[in-house]
Amino acid sequence: MRDGVKLHTNIVIPKGLVRAPIVFARTPYSADRAISAAASNRYSVALPAAYAELAAAGYIIAVQDVRGRHRSEGDYVVTRPLVGPLNPTKVDHATDSWDSIEWMVRNVPEANGRVGTMGVSYGGFTTLMSLVDPHPALRAAVPINPYVDGWVGDDWFHNGAYRQSFIDWLHWMTTDKSSRYLLQFDREDVYESWLKAGSVSGMARRLGIDSLPMFRRLVAHPAYDAFWQSQAVDRILAARPLKVPVLHVHSLWDQEDIYGAPAAYAAIEPKDPGNDANSLVIGPWRHGQSSAADGSRLGPIDFDGNSSAWYRRNVLIPFFDQYLKDGGPPAGIAPVTAFETGANVWHRYDRWPMSCASGCPFAARAIYLGADGSLGWTAPKQGGFAEYVSDPARPVTYRQRPILSTFNPRSTWGDWLVDDQRFAETRPDVVTFVSEVLTQDVRLAGQPIAKFFASTSGTDSDWVVKLIDVYPNEHAARPELSGYELPIAMDILRGRYRDDPARPTPIPAGKVVGYTLKLPQVSHRFGKGHRIMVQIQSSWFPLYDRNPQKFVANIFTAQPDDYVRATQRIHFSPRHPSRIELPVIAGP
Repeated sequence: MRDGVKLHTNIVIPKGLVRAPIVFARTPYSADRAISAAASNRYSVALPAAYAELAAAGYIIAVQDVRGRHRSEGDYVVTRPLVGPLNPTKVDHATDSWDSIEWMVRNVPEANGRVGTMGVSYGGFTTLMSLVDPHPALRAAVPINPYVDGWVGDDWFHNGAYRQSFIDWLHWMTTDKSSRYLLQFDREDVYESWLKAGSVSGMARRLGIDSLPMFRRLVAHPAYDAFWQSQAVDRILAARPLKVPVLHVHSLWDQEDIYGAPAAYAAIEPKDPGNDANSLVIGPWRHGQSSAADGSRLGPIDFDGNSSAWYRRNVLIPFFDQYLKDGGPPAGIAPVTAFETGANVWHRYDRWPMSCASGCPFAARAIYLGADGSLGWTAPKQGGFAEYVSDPARPVTYRQRPILSTFNPRSTWGDWLVDDQRFAETRPDVVTFVSEVLTQDVRLAGQPIAKFFASTSGTDSDWVVKLIDVYPNEHAARPELSGYELPIAMDILRGRYRDDPARPTPIPAGKVVGYTLKLPQVSHRFGKGHRIMVQIQSSWFPLYDRNPQKFVANIFTAQPDDYVRATQRIHFSPRHPSRIELPVIAGP
């Protein structure tokens, strides 16, 4: 690199290739491990599925350990910021990408001088960083499930609520250069471990990671201040010209970075007047499943075929072929390629979202919360509320217990976003609203937005909203799915940030307050005979830290007596029409 540091890079060149393009990935998870899935000199065996298919299609594969990880020299900084106020050095992921590409085009004789960057998760983040000041040889980029904004909706926070599950990742990635996982909780069921620890800082002290630089930065910046805003990759890219064609890859059930890909796509889209250089793929996957060998199902949900292989064959490889190969043919891919769950079909769209408040082919359609747990298409004509008591001593779980730690060898962490939600519906501190049986299909393509009115007896509160597809009570094709409550979009909002994410304020106790929560993107069909359900609760534990429900300066350091019970009310009336604005579109 320009500062003399050497970065360990594996380059796989299939025999006989000449004037071949390079697909380049940068990862903190071991470049050796990324290309050594099996001990073989045959790339079709040794490489993971996506790399093997690209190699077979005539690509050189290059995978690099980012600075300070595994066999690369230098110091590691989690999601290292660009050179500037938060990074006083002369190097960042943009410069390391530029220098690495420069080295490869000069030193790999089999290459044709064209490079495409690609990566998943953190590798998606480094792929986006390669676009900040792109090397002239960089001709295409494929960020897959990228980390984009750690406060709004990716790894660290969601709308101000801290994702405790990633304390595992923090320990794993920052205590040992080779990523040996040494973290041990005191209980197999970490629900009990987190309750016993109290606050997040209490758990950090128990695990011995309270002094780690990244953890200390999290504690110092619980709000969406300049620290987070200046690092938000979508904001960074929105301020720069589009010089390299980009294919953003998004997973509908991404349990880690569900915000990133659509946000990056939206930030760049205004810079693509021809609607042909900034594309989006939306698939029915967990985090990273688009690159895996099998994309035929997620948990109990079947997709009627290998959706991951379909995407790579029909979208990914044609995209790279067009921009990286000598005389590459037009890819013919759509501006947006979206898999519609519930119908298990791929669609070609010219924009995303397909439905929005204005300027789109179809307008959002509201479905309203009502009395006696009803959910319907007409606004309420009378006032009312649904009430529950939220007790921090007995928080609502995000899945059924026992809850294993994220990286427990027996964990099914990757599947939790499709967990049957009947376990939550039975709790007294979860309110449920459900529609009548649908007499026709309802198609969604865009972002549902929860606009609801609530009051609390406390001075702070979290609000979790879930949009759910309820299967028929008798499902003949798949009896095991009879009555299944499949989550379509779920997220959390920390009430103190309702008015300004950068400046938290107490919630006025007992007063009805309006909230807006943008749920994750959906591409889904509620089938005839199904029902639409909405669940609302005030904790989602131990995925997210508990809100004390009494306003404190910093929830990371809340004390035991700060945690109080609160009576919560969800209001619905002509004055307070709580609703979900659904991105409904027409068509078969």
